[in-house]
Amino acid sequence: MMGLVPLKRKRTHTGSNQLLLQLMIVPALLSMLIFSYLPMFGIVIAFKDYNVLNGLLGGDWVGLKHFRELFADERFHNALRNTLAMSGIKLVLTFMAPVLFALILNEIPFARFKKWAQTLTTLPHFLSYVIIATLTMIFLDPKGMINDLLQGMGLVDRPIEFLSESGYFWLLGASLDLWQETGWGAIIYLAAIAGINTEIYEAAKVDGAGRLRTIWHINLPAIKGTIMVLLILNIGSLIYGGSNFNQSYLLGNVFNRDTSYVLGYYTLDNGLLQMRYAFAAAADLFQSVVSLFLLLAANWAAKRINGSNIF
Repeated sequence: MMGLVPLKRKRTHTGSNQLLLQLMIVPALLSMLIFSYLPMFGIVIAFKDYNVLNGLLGGDWVGLKHFRELFADERFHNALRNTLAMSGIKLVLTFMAPVLFALILNEIPFARFKKWAQTLTTLPHFLSYVIIATLTMIFLDPKGMINDLLQGMGLVDRPIEFLSESGYFWLLGASLDLWQETGWGAIIYLAAIAGINTEIYEAAKVDGAGRLRTIWHINLPAIKGTIMVLLILNIGSLIYGGSNFNQSYLLGNVFNRDTSYVLGYYTLDNGLLQMRYAFAAAADLFQSVVSLFLLLAANWAAKRINGSNIF
């Protein structure tokens, strides 16, 4: 005992290391402040008779004048209907696709094939929508490959005008989202499944559980929280519909305008093309308020149903 030499404690710099790590989020916070919070001051023009020459602080207050004009505009009602319809169809058809795809990929025993499948399905997410729209117009042209295949298989007698008939636009938008985002959306679910303890699978196998029972009783409960959080966020963005504007702007035309004209394009049309800045600000503020209400309602409902919520 007398010969033992007390060990010296190694100095740690936890405080300084944490400070450096925390400082790394400063650029993100500054970016959010500059591009997300400071521009919110511009909301005031939705309640004013705005003129560019007078600036944000100039002009007379007009109260809810622009909102009354907004709700009386038939184009607004058409854009609102199209936005909700397109976002609703996409929510129904494309939300669960990444979940199912992740569950299928997780069951594939061939690692190389799994990597190739995940890579090929993720790549469309990184394509510019200009490229996607161009490819869509080429393939869906009356003389394009899709019509050639349909006619060659005897399914149609004459070419289908996919981009000229308004009845196809909503389903076309959902199909493009399904192709572009399924692989990308599956990544987060695969990460959640990968975090499951392998001993649970071994215990289930010992109890005689097959693949379907393992998926139902182990995999799905493990990703249930992730599914609910993403569902809440998707419901909150129904009124905006991230891809709706791209599809409306790039694939919309005078022939399918009845179903392709969405709120994002409506705001752009009034704000930048017609230079009705105050009116466009009122339309955008309406979208923001409705999105916030949908987010809060979805969060409340999710908390009441199964306790999975964001806040």
